[in-house]
Amino acid sequence: MKRIINTPDAPKAIGPYSQAVEIKGTLYISGQIPIDPATGEIVKGGIREQTGQVMKNIYAILKEAGYEFTDVIKSTCLLADMEDFSAMNEVYAGFYPEDPPARAAYAVVKLPMGVMVEIETVAVR
Repeated sequence: MKRIINTPDAPKAIGPYSQAVEIKGTLYISGQIPIDPATGEIVKGGIREQTGQVMKNIYAILKEAGYEFTDVIKSTCLLADMEDFSAMNEVYAGFYPEDPPARAAYAVVKLPMGVMVEIETVAVR
């Protein structure tokens, strides 16, 4: 049976999707963008600030579902500009100091609300 995960500590979905869905011990977190859930606004700053907010949003959803970053097995990072890859990577790495998950990173033409980064995540217990 699937369980829908929603927390006020992460941004509300901006479309017809859930923040996350858990089924059979696997948590699928929808792509998170750098919206501050307290204000509903995109965080100010560049790729480092945006990546940090995305990771905070992911953590809020993980926590709500009873998971940790150590449970994450796969992430997909979408970047508006591949020139931001190194800076995004530095911030992202800080959340996975040991045994980081598998990951893919892509440059895309455009992301929702004009953001610089979006990250989706899968975790397993």
